Amino acid sequence: MKVFIILGISAAIAFTAVFFSFLQKGKDVLFEESEDNCITEAIQKAYNMVDYATKYALKRNIQGKGIASPTSLLAFSKFPEQESQDISQAAERMEMSIQVLKQKVCQKHKRSLHPTGKYGILASKPFTNRVLGFFLTDLLSADLLTMIANISGCLAYMLPPKCPNNCLANKYQLITGACNNREHTRWGASNTALARWLPPTYEDGLSQPRGWDSSAQYNGVQLPQPLKVPYCVKYSKEELGEELAFITVYPGFRVLSDCEKFYLTLKLRKYMFFFTQVTTNDTLFKGMDCLPFYRSSPTCGTGDHSILFGNLSALNPRQQINGLTSFLDASTVYGSTSTVESKLRNLTSEGLLRVNSKYHDNGREYLPFTDRVPSPCAQDSNASEDERIECFMAGDSRSSEVTSLTAMHTLWLREHNRLAWALKAINSHWSAETIYQEARKIVGALHQIITLRDYIPKIIGSDAFNQYIGLYKGYDPTVNPTVSNVFATAAFRFGHATIQPIVRRLNAQYLDDPELPSLHLHEVFFSPWRLIKEGGLDPLIRGLLVQSAKLQVQDQLMNEELTDKLFVLSNNGSLDLASLNLQRGRDHGLPGYNDWREFCGLPKLETQTDLNTIITNQKVTEKIMELYHNPSNIDVWLGGLVEDFLPGARTGPLFACLIGKQMKALRDGDRFWWENDNVFSEAQKNELKRHSLSRVICDNTGISDVPVDAFQLGKFPQDFKHCSNIDGMNLEAWKEIYQEDINECENEINPPCSLTAKCINTKGSYKCLCTEPYKLAEDGRTCIDTAQESAVH
Repeated sequence: MKVFIILGISAAIAFTAVFFSFLQKGKDVLFEESEDNCITEAIQKAYNMVDYATKYALKRNIQGKGIASPTSLLAFSKFPEQESQDISQAAERMEMSIQVLKQKVCQKHKRSLHPTGKYGILASKPFTNRVLGFFLTDLLSADLLTMIANISGCLAYMLPPKCPNNCLANKYQLITGACNNREHTRWGASNTALARWLPPTYEDGLSQPRGWDSSAQYNGVQLPQPLKVPYCVKYSKEELGEELAFITVYPGFRVLSDCEKFYLTLKLRKYMFFFTQVTTNDTLFKGMDCLPFYRSSPTCGTGDHSILFGNLSALNPRQQINGLTSFLDASTVYGSTSTVESKLRNLTSEGLLRVNSKYHDNGREYLPFTDRVPSPCAQDSNASEDERIECFMAGDSRSSEVTSLTAMHTLWLREHNRLAWALKAINSHWSAETIYQEARKIVGALHQIITLRDYIPKIIGSDAFNQYIGLYKGYDPTVNPTVSNVFATAAFRFGHATIQPIVRRLNAQYLDDPELPSLHLHEVFFSPWRLIKEGGLDPLIRGLLVQSAKLQVQDQLMNEELTDKLFVLSNNGSLDLASLNLQRGRDHGLPGYNDWREFCGLPKLETQTDLNTIITNQKVTEKIMELYHNPSNIDVWLGGLVEDFLPGARTGPLFACLIGKQMKALRDGDRFWWENDNVFSEAQKNELKRHSLSRVICDNTGISDVPVDAFQLGKFPQDFKHCSNIDGMNLEAWKEIYQEDINECENEINPPCSLTAKCINTKGSYKCLCTEPYKLAEDGRTCIDTAQESAVH
């Protein structure tokens, strides 16, 4: 429900070309229509700041040939491709221009905007230090406002997309997800704003995150620093197990990756480069004053941008861009823009995806390498200096973050190509485009089936599934499928608490392999070389099938590999995933814990005694109350995570509600959902139902024994079956009866049309056309004069 950092060579080139061309075109108009040169100076200053930030990031990337820092790795994994770069940078340029204009003009025209409380601002606190300061419309003409918007490039991305009306577009989902809904063409599309289910809570009502102003109070107290909060619960060093297999973690990541990806801002100023303060007694981050945090990029026309698009009495608060489509359409495999899709396709083949041309896994494919080289992925310390194994490339740039995640990406690459070869064998007359689209459509359907049938019920429980999702009743064009901010930023990040600190690699008997010992999680961060040089996919997949997911214990929520060693390849810094999650929620303006409980119809919790009714471990509630003092202040990610599980679930009532509501919207609001009428034939639907993740593993690895349900933890061999006994779909349901088309227009003995009509051959038929002033007679083959109404032979 697809976070990008704007950096790199392409960013600098694209930005310079686009912005400078607009600047030159608008320069004369700006001087002619404005007597205040500070406007042009402000825009130029904004341009210089963004340009400097881009060049700084570019220089850092080029020089980064050694071991990358955690921040650099995070930057790489959130990096947008060109189309997304342009959109995100347009928003950056506009925001920076407005910031500079405010600083230059507010001294001349100070007007105080008093908070209304609409967005959760403290109405009792003077707004003196958080004043927008002026009405830009007092100083700039409408033409100049439009000029500024055009210079930034924002206006072009706010227009609705043009929807093609052809057979291909009607039969297959567009790669961007646009036009899925015919009336609301941007719903669910990539590079659009995440949905808001509740109004955001920014300190200034516009874009300033909660906690930015250290003196601001919420329910009479200050909010705790994000870095302090995770330490209210102990971190798990042990491998606490449960009844779900570790492979359960990765469909969760794939769903989230399929539905959201934020862009990150440029490192321009403190307001964008938000800091998480480090305490003096924190030995883990010794020598660091703060942990870096890049804000998610705003969408055009929101936050400070909205000053240009309406008056200040009706501001549009900051919204965040989702770089991926919202739909469960396997965009992690195929991408969410035409540029990425083109890079991933083998356009010289029969509908295949590109594979790695240098390495193979026992005759099976690997993902191709990224074209952004040198990439920051770790290298084998024993390899020669001229031997590099770059990061992989997939539909989601996060595919190299962890080798187990890379293995799942690779699995679906192989499944697409397997389907493409099989479809070509039974439909030899199909074009390469038809083969590609049909295989893509099947892979998308499998993602939907595996997610909603096999995975989600285990996460939220059967009762919550029936309450919030229920049976499918068909496509509903009034349902907005766009991924919500709270789902992407909080609820579905529950999965971070299920990750084990150890990655196991097992042999064919599902036993530890002395040649492939288990690894700590930090040893497989951004390390594709381990996949290629240490056994390939099979040992990793076996480990995921028999290793348990980490049990979410309230006082041991996250393992230390994610809090102390996130993306650590050396001693060069660290990141804390728990703190990042908390800060991301504030960055996105997510309302507090109680607001979301009320949204779900759950009781509001007002005291520690109330908290104890939904959190069994009272030591945890004591620590949380010491930090937050009021349940309404609790960050929603933490509050939802520590709730007691529902029966048969791995989430509490709040996250079960939020996840359930989102899944229902993704299903019911998707015109191309696999169960919808005319998407697949009834015979094809019946075959799709027979498929499973276990079958995908059987078809695309050398593994011969798997559990029937890959998500259910079992023991080998008693809970496993041979792949020959694992059910799967029969692609004969996709066989198209093909009859060679006869061109009736070539029949000279008995021509189908009159001599004055033009014969056009169509598939299985023909049609006759007449030119003005003639029209086709009722017989469908003769032209008649519209003026004389006489037959022409």
